Amino acid sequence: MTKKWFWIGITSIFLLSLSLRFWGLERFNTLVFDEIYYAKFAHNYIHGISFFDGHPPLGKYIIAIGMWLGNYLPFGGNEVNELTGAVRSPWSYRWINALFGSFIPLIIAGIAYQVSHRRTFALVAGLFAAVDGIFLVESRYALINQYIVIFGLLGQWCFLLALDNRRYTRGGWLAISGITFGCSIATKWNGLFFLLGVYLMWIIGWLIYWLPIISFSEVKTYIANLNKTAFSILYSLICGRNHTYIHYLKKQTTPLENLTQINLLQMLSYLGVIPVIVYSFLWIPHLQLNTERGLLEVHRQIWLFHNGVQLIGNSNTVHPYCAAWYKWPLLTRPMAYLYQTARTVSEPLLVKGPPLPGNAVKVIYDVHAMGNPFLWWFGVFALLIIAISLIFRIIFPWIENQRFPHGSTFSVDAWIGIYLVTNYVANLLPWVKVDRCVFIYHYMSAVVFAFLAIALIVEICWRSYSKVMASVGFTISFMIVTAFIFWLPIYLALPLSPEAYKLRMWFNSWI
Repeated sequence: MTKKWFWIGITSIFLLSLSLRFWGLERFNTLVFDEIYYAKFAHNYIHGISFFDGHPPLGKYIIAIGMWLGNYLPFGGNEVNELTGAVRSPWSYRWINALFGSFIPLIIAGIAYQVSHRRTFALVAGLFAAVDGIFLVESRYALINQYIVIFGLLGQWCFLLALDNRRYTRGGWLAISGITFGCSIATKWNGLFFLLGVYLMWIIGWLIYWLPIISFSEVKTYIANLNKTAFSILYSLICGRNHTYIHYLKKQTTPLENLTQINLLQMLSYLGVIPVIVYSFLWIPHLQLNTERGLLEVHRQIWLFHNGVQLIGNSNTVHPYCAAWYKWPLLTRPMAYLYQTARTVSEPLLVKGPPLPGNAVKVIYDVHAMGNPFLWWFGVFALLIIAISLIFRIIFPWIENQRFPHGSTFSVDAWIGIYLVTNYVANLLPWVKVDRCVFIYHYMSAVVFAFLAIALIVEICWRSYSKVMASVGFTISFMIVTAFIFWLPIYLALPLSPEAYKLRMWFNSWI
């Protein structure tokens, strides 16, 4: 693909993403789902009203900035309400989220390009991210989950850029990466899992570098020379492998091969100290407003809030949309953020009111926080394929040859596979031990790597000389885009007849 057509494609994806998020932001002149908390908290920041929130403050800061700027915008004020605590339009507390969310496909495309240097992979990844439902829904309302993903992915993107740059620019990219990771954690604590993914990749990079020198038959020799080997490992870990940098620069095919160019001191300073400083700094405005609790006390209160008895358990007795982590990949329990009915499409959208008679002709408006089913299912399947292929490429040769294969023998796709599987696991498995009620939107930080996985499979199919493989790639892409169009009415809350609504609710657990 030429650079010209790549940028035309990226621009088209951004415009699609932007238009879908800004269309009809004022259609529901009310507070949708958790807007009843976050929009009000943002109002409190603007007006200096003390309050307690169970999450760090950054997401609400951004919504508050959007509210403040919304007062000066020459558009978007046709509908107003007082639900946040002052007279303002729904546009004012939603538009900045729509703007930020529009960039998610571009960030995902940037990561895809950075790990592969392949434009087609980046374009497909960006397109798939643009046609997902839950990211579209979360971007259209004053909610904060998308900011975990935006800042977390930016942190990973900057880390990949640091791997791909010479030493004199690497520090700058690592510093920006640390800042954005701090912002992700300052939105919700599970933003820490993006940083965990980077640390796991770094550890894996060092293992790939050192394990090939150890074979089963040489274990005794290395034990005899343990002191020398340990010193060599420790020196490389602390100082990096800068003495081989020129060699790797010449043979590099993916920046992931340069993981061992980042030493322990850089990891601890840029991706340890900086995130902590940024996270702490972002609490200052909140603590100045809420002077009754210090930094440690507010964290203790948040911890108690999330471990309170009222949230323990993942059953519908706690909340009707509780969904344990193992239900997320199969999309068995999405959430309805808003559900309204009317007799005709011309009837004003209801905020509150008595239910319609059972024999009335109904029009249904549903805002469903549900991913694109085919994108999510294909994505999980793609991750399984990639994980199995890695076992065949790495683990089996280790058993057969009694030696771990050297990283230089790994293909670009193998490195990408390691990156995707590692980060998916880092963002999903920590939820296994969580015994409080959790929801489908907690999966957003992991599912983005499933988007990249199916995009990689599709791109590999298109690169194949086999017409059958190419057909498989186009068929998968067609099904994902078609599914998005089919379920678009429940993402944008377009009017549906009861029959059309049921047609899109494939399983009872979706309702």
